[in-house]
Amino acid sequence: MQSLIHSRPWLILGLLLLCGGCAVTPKTITQAPNTARPAVPSQAVYNSGGIYNPATYRPLLEDKRARLVGDTIVINITENTSATKSGTNSASKSGAVNAGITGLFGHNVPKASFNAASDNSYDDAAASNSRNVFTGTISATVTEVLPNGHLVVSGEKQVAFDRGTEFVRFSGVVDPMYVAAGNSVASSRVADARIEYRTNSNMDTAQVMSILTRFFLSFVPL
Repeated sequence: MQSLIHSRPWLILGLLLLCGGCAVTPKTITQAPNTARPAVPSQAVYNSGGIYNPATYRPLLEDKRARLVGDTIVINITENTSATKSGTNSASKSGAVNAGITGLFGHNVPKASFNAASDNSYDDAAASNSRNVFTGTISATVTEVLPNGHLVVSGEKQVAFDRGTEFVRFSGVVDPMYVAAGNSVASSRVADARIEYRTNSNMDTAQVMSILTRFFLSFVPL
């Protein structure tokens, strides 16, 4: 009974630590920020004699495509990677020794011979296969326009379920030439692409108690 009383503070501390780690936002490998607001149109008066403003210009006879900071673009994630690695190693060694005795200290002795042989071999083989498939769609925001016209995009999508949240994040550099009709681009056409799928699941109370029970019972003497 006394040991249970002494272990109660540790039980409370363990519960607090586990509960505090149940809903932590997972870290990301994508480039920040995940979004950006469009720039405010300049109020300067142009002396071109018209109402043209390069900050807000949109061609009338062209599909709407991302070109400015704050525009959105659809990323079609179609990642399918596979890798195979194998290696073999072998070695062998053999040897033989033959010896004979016909005399000892100048005296003839019965002929004796000795033979010894050894043979060692070693074979090792290893193989590793890996395959990853990731498909989906996410809308990203243009966060920067590079001097060559390429678009730095980044985006995040969160889907909350009963006891956790799923995070889909994406970032990369898009060449406007590869933006297809409908303002979409395949992830395979994105340079420096960083794609991730992470989850943030809340642990059930029963699972927490089961873990704590196994932990504290490991210190209880039989």
